[in-house]
Amino acid sequence: MSRIEALLGGKVLIDQGGAGLRATIEPVLLAASVAAEPGEVVLEAGAGVGTAALCLLARCPDVRVVGVEREADQAMAAEANAARNGWGARFVAIAGDIADRATARAAASLGPFQHAMANPPWFAAGTRPEDAARRVAKHAPDEGSVAPWVAFLARRIAPRGTLTLVLPPALLPEALTAFARSGLGAPLLFPLWPRQGEAAKRLILAGRKGARGGCRILPGLVLHWEDGRYTDAAESALRHGEAVTLA
Repeated sequence: MSRIEALLGGKVLIDQGGAGLRATIEPVLLAASVAAEPGEVVLEAGAGVGTAALCLLARCPDVRVVGVEREADQAMAAEANAARNGWGARFVAIAGDIADRATARAAASLGPFQHAMANPPWFAAGTRPEDAARRVAKHAPDEGSVAPWVAFLARRIAPRGTLTLVLPPALLPEALTAFARSGLGAPLLFPLWPRQGEAAKRLILAGRKGARGGCRILPGLVLHWEDGRYTDAAESALRHGEAVTLA
């Protein structure tokens, strides 16, 4: 069954189909935080039905995206969504698991990549969502689940290329360790505050391949006013498709 959602104020149309998921703000903000330049190619792991990829393509009209997605039906849906928005020539989906060598070879053949991004699964064991599609998209089956995502993406970005993730704070220590092991330096931590004065439930983490320097914690983004409305800064990214600057 088709279910079309409009993102970025109608600039992007996503058919979630029978995926059992609705587009959330995490992939939209992930796409907004990737500083892609004209002519560059971006690799995404866990592309789903293409939400982050298409939001990035909407903001950066001269950029291409290659998305890797384990579920073949969602990979097909991602390509269909790209075509629906008129960007079929700028997006390719690879149906495969990041742990498979064939997937790695297929991704490498479409590079080199100047940037990579992912919204990895983050539900811990015992907190699985009831819906099967949400379990596939959001449940991490084993502890230590972020490191393979970082390794897969980091191997395929060019020197000085960036890797950007959106994560819950609990996965930050593991992610930082994986960044260091994969040669990603000068990590930037960008908290997503639900409201002013509240603890962040999600954060954006970015690093650059071959860079040197310690971790920096940036001011981040407050998402909501006290009355629940999006803040002006959040509206700029979520409704108007503007970039979230991590520098």
